[in-house]
Amino acid sequence: MTLDELNIHFNLVTELKKAKDMLQNLWNAAYPGGQVLTGMPHAPGVKDKIGDLGIEIADLETEIEAMEAMVNNSAVPVLAFIAEIPDIQTRMVFRLRFCRGYQWKEVARMLGGGNSEDSVKKVCYRYLGFTAIPPNEK
Repeated sequence: MTLDELNIHFNLVTELKKAKDMLQNLWNAAYPGGQVLTGMPHAPGVKDKIGDLGIEIADLETEIEAMEAMVNNSAVPVLAFIAEIPDIQTRMVFRLRFCRGYQWKEVARMLGGGNSEDSVKKVCYRYLGFTAIPPNEK
């Protein structure tokens, strides 16, 4: 498995997380009580905020379903690759980064033990056969 293949999966996972966050924000805006009711008349033109949000919510939910299918398909070879990693810490670095979509500093924080952002990057890249952190990954 190459770094590019892992990064493709990572990008899919992070885009899915962003889409789910946006969906939650839309639901929060559409939920009763999310509207500001002033009792004052509004400018001309009737606007259905809840209806507009409902359309956006439905569209985004459809998009999220498609994204989840893409993530699930790309996860199969990634998970198989990670399962073959003999060292538990290295395996956890790969799982947190590429399957869960965490940033390097979050991976380091979760592993604890004095790990830094650079140290977990090095664990990953050494396992993939790099002698240094690739320039486009810094």
